[in-house]
Amino acid sequence: MRRRTYKLISCGLVLTAGLFITGCVGLHNALSVPIERTATMRLYALPTGTEPVRIALMSDIHVGNLVMCPERLRSIVSAVNEAHPDIVLLAGDFVIGESYEGTAGRALDLAPLAGLRAPDGVFAVLGNHDHWTDPDAIRSSLRHAGVRVLENDATRRGAITIVGIDDRFSRHDNIARSARRAAMLGGVPIAFTHSPDLAPELPGNMTVLFTGHTHCGQVVAPVVGPIVRYSRGRRLYDQRYRCGRVVEPGRVTIVTGGVGSGTLPLRFNARPDWWLIELVPRKTDGADKRKIA
Repeated sequence: MRRRTYKLISCGLVLTAGLFITGCVGLHNALSVPIERTATMRLYALPTGTEPVRIALMSDIHVGNLVMCPERLRSIVSAVNEAHPDIVLLAGDFVIGESYEGTAGRALDLAPLAGLRAPDGVFAVLGNHDHWTDPDAIRSSLRHAGVRVLENDATRRGAITIVGIDDRFSRHDNIARSARRAAMLGGVPIAFTHSPDLAPELPGNMTVLFTGHTHCGQVVAPVVGPIVRYSRGRRLYDQRYRCGRVVEPGRVTIVTGGVGSGTLPLRFNARPDWWLIELVPRKTDGADKRKIA
C-alpha cells in the first residue's frame, strides 16, 4: 500500500513539474520577439515597369493578454518600421475577449500603432475578437492612431488596390461588396482579411490574399498537431490555411502567425511572426495574366 502511495505521489510530482516547465516554455515563446518572415511575389497582372511594393502584414495583436503590453507593442512597431514598408496591413484581432464585459478600455492600449510609418498608408480589418468585444471603440482607437479601417471596402494605391474584407469567422464578410468596390477603383486587387477560410470563394482576379487568425496553431503538439481546433462549436479554420504561404491554382494566401497570443498566453511550435512581402511585376507572353509566381 505504501509503495503504491509513493508511486502516485511520484507520478503527481513528475506531472506537476512537466506542466510547470511546459508553461514556462510556452510563455517564453509567446513573449519572444516576433520573427520577420519575407516573401517576394511576382504578379503577371502588375504592369511592366511598376516599382516594387513592400507590404508589412501584422495580425492578432490581442491587447489584454498577458504577453501584449504597450512596451512590447511599441517594440514590434519599431521592428516593422525598420523594414521600411510602403504599406502596412493589420489583419484583425486587436484585443482579446469574447464579450463586451470585462474588455472595455482595452482598445486604448492600441495607441502604439500610431508609431507605424508607411508612405502609402496603414490599413486594418477587424477580427472575430474585435467584433465580439467593442468594435466601435477599436475603430475609434485605430482612427486616432492614423489607421484606416476597411470593412468590405477598397482603396487604390498606385497600381494596386487594397481590398479589406471583414471577418468570416464572426460572419461579417461580404466578398461581393468588396469586389464591387475594388472593381470601381481598377488596379490589381490585393485582398486582406482576418480569417483565411474565405479564400476559395474569392473572385478569380484576386490572386493574392493576406490573413491572420490561426496563430499558426498556437499550441501545436508533435504528431497530433494543433490542440485547439474549435471555438463556439465551430471549426476555427481550415487546416490547409494554418500557417505560412499556401499556394493554390490561381491564388497565393499568406497566413501570418500573429504577434500576440490567444486566450492562453502560451505558444508551442508556433512562434509569433509578421511578414514583409514585396510585390513585383513579371513579364508575360499573354497566356494567363492572372498567374502568380
